Amino acid sequence: MSRSTATDIDILYEDNHILAVNKRPGDIVQGDKTGDSPLSDVVKEWLRIKYSKPGNIFAGVVHRIDRPVSGVVVFAKTSKALSRLNELFKEKEVRKTYWACVPKQANLENATLVDFLVKDEAKNKSRVVSAKTVGAKRSEMHYTVLAHSDKYTLLEVNPVTGRHHQIRVQLSHAGFSIKGDLKYGAPRSNPDGSIHLHARSVHFIHPVSKLPIHIVAPTPNETIWNYFARLNP
Repeated sequence: MSRSTATDIDILYEDNHILAVNKRPGDIVQGDKTGDSPLSDVVKEWLRIKYSKPGNIFAGVVHRIDRPVSGVVVFAKTSKALSRLNELFKEKEVRKTYWACVPKQANLENATLVDFLVKDEAKNKSRVVSAKTVGAKRSEMHYTVLAHSDKYTLLEVNPVTGRHHQIRVQLSHAGFSIKGDLKYGAPRSNPDGSIHLHARSVHFIHPVSKLPIHIVAPTPNETIWNYFARLNP
């Protein structure tokens, strides 16, 4: 998986308070135990170069998506925007849309999935359990069938809750693992280590201007994504 740098980062939106990036598979949004440079640092370096800023640069992490996943990630450029965006996410006032490629499901219909999940910290993996299981968290999402290819089905997914690996584990439990997602049952990995899950868009009310903001992230330049992107411009 290639990773973004300050010279080739894909900026989707920027104003005085927020900045949105089209994350590549392989980028980690925030620093973790791997020690790899996170996307938040890349954003800071990009801002430093663009505005010739000395000293510390603010780029607040508002939300995260998994490392092998691509798509839109929003950062706050000011502390005011960070606190207000955090509140929007907490109150579920940010509408997030994902695209997922799964093995072809010719007769699949639009549906809502409701499961209870438990996270295994040691394995960095979630699993579906009984509602009565200690630590179980309710997980809800809707999906819509957008298109089919010879081998794959494109789903548009709208999570209602924001659980760990929610889309990945719920689709797997429903019987169709995301392409390339070995952790959740895919038969083989993608050559670059990515999975075919893409954070397609976010929609929210701007934390300062109060105007509606809708940010769409183009899919990665890859054969299957390109096919579905042509069908769903």
